[in-house]
Amino acid sequence: MIQAHEIEIARHCISFACGNGADNARVNLNKSSIDSCNMLNGELDKVTHAADRSIYLYLYVDGKYGTFSTNMLEKDKLEDFILKAIDMVRMLGEDQCRKLPDPSRTERNARTGRELGLYDEALEQSDSDSRLGRAYAMSIWNDENANHSEEYHIISEECEYSESYDDSITIDSQGFEGRHTESAFSFFAEVTVQDNEGNRYSGYWWDTTPRKDAADPAECSRKALERAVAQIGPQPRRSGRARMVVDSSVASRLVAPVLNALNGSALQQKMSFLDGALGHKVFGEGMNLMDHPRTEGRNGSRMYDSEGVSTKDAPVIKDGVVCQYFINTYNAAKMGIEPTVEDASRPCLMPYLKDKELADGEISVSLRDILQFCRNGILVTGFNGGNTNPVTGDFSFGIEGFAFSKGKITHPVREMLITGNLKDLWNNLIAAGTDARPSSRWQIPSIAFENVSFSA
Repeated sequence: MIQAHEIEIARHCISFACGNGADNARVNLNKSSIDSCNMLNGELDKVTHAADRSIYLYLYVDGKYGTFSTNMLEKDKLEDFILKAIDMVRMLGEDQCRKLPDPSRTERNARTGRELGLYDEALEQSDSDSRLGRAYAMSIWNDENANHSEEYHIISEECEYSESYDDSITIDSQGFEGRHTESAFSFFAEVTVQDNEGNRYSGYWWDTTPRKDAADPAECSRKALERAVAQIGPQPRRSGRARMVVDSSVASRLVAPVLNALNGSALQQKMSFLDGALGHKVFGEGMNLMDHPRTEGRNGSRMYDSEGVSTKDAPVIKDGVVCQYFINTYNAAKMGIEPTVEDASRPCLMPYLKDKELADGEISVSLRDILQFCRNGILVTGFNGGNTNPVTGDFSFGIEGFAFSKGKITHPVREMLITGNLKDLWNNLIAAGTDARPSSRWQIPSIAFENVSFSA
């Protein structure tokens, strides 16, 4: 982890830069480490350890700006590095929009890095034997119950278990100093099966959590196996319009281009289909997207962005109305508008069922509930390529999943395409669940749309 003397070196970089020609400066010091065990077909395949240390300098000199990085932390070498960096910045063109954020907007209470409960001290007691034990616990290769089936047999299984931490400190010359520390315990499994006709199908699953005891390693490979087996026996499906349900494991694919369109860089460069949408109703009533960056102990939480600006819980889209753009200090100056945070930290899509009143308090809307609500259509469990036009919002995605009828899955479908426009799609939102995966930074649950165009 970052030590006290390393923090003093980072502070020295600020004072030295400002004392040798820089008008302002920001320093980001980061240390990280990861240990992983890889399994192949029930046997240990690879053990890795990687550690990284870096210091990034952001220098503002005579109306000019430059960024530099190094892994050196020796004071005399850093001083020489900073002097050369300042000379290089002076050779660049002026950009008066480059500046540090207003100090009144920066976070003042992120001193220890552990305020949000994202670091588990159990990481410090972990050793190679315990990591290896968890990796072996993931594997189902030698489990006769898993591999005993008249319908299929497992032909390969890859598992990875890793433990890591990331510790970073950001300091600037206007008085901001913040620290963010988090640990991660991560599982990944991919299982390939072969049916009786020689067709192969692969399924994967993953989980990650900042708390060591918050996930069961044995469940990861079993889930991957279930997803592989479920694909056996796909049937053709005719083209046309139908209701579409998107599983929570992949639903963020349809939210990402919306958030990208709210980003300051896209807006400033006129590469956003939501340019001019702030304060206007663009999407359907059920589109309620919140940013919850300060949820304790949850992936994606943070107290400040990369500039040091404080985060806060806030609506992004409310009842279909665009409530905020994500504008950093630089883009705000170029666009002549007020800055916000640079991006959404932990976007959360709120539960919704069209024409149904959801009771206050405990609300539970599962994937099964949504399938029952939609009755007939296609459940999407994977996206296979595709793209979105950032200017128009038009999209085309390859999908795979399952047909369902009367709320029940009937058979797998593959090699289909969905096309349309994101504004139209989200205006046709009819359901959003409460089953977002805890392991994901983006809390996007299973969602459903009507009148979606499918091509076989």
